[in-house]
Amino acid sequence: MTKADIVTKISDKLGIEKNDVLATVETLMAEVKYSLESGDNVYLRGFGSFIVKTRAEKTGRNILKNTTILIPAHNIPAFKPAKVFLEAIKANVEVK
Repeated sequence: MTKADIVTKISDKLGIEKNDVLATVETLMAEVKYSLESGDNVYLRGFGSFIVKTRAEKTGRNILKNTTILIPAHNIPAFKPAKVFLEAIKANVEVK
């Protein structure tokens, strides 16, 4: 499912123009991104949490040059689904 698909479904269900729905969806995504960039987590009850995780420093390998490199610690965005959401997926989506 793409952002356009989401906008179309919301527009059809609520009877709101696609441009208004698109602006709302893009604003939501921008606010989530801004909050994570600021170091704040975003909690959406019943859906999940967008959080910032810290990856520890580690040693990696450059296989082309056969050397080791140091990968510094860094932050990454992550999503943790709510328990209700996770249970719904487990119950309704078949294992492939």
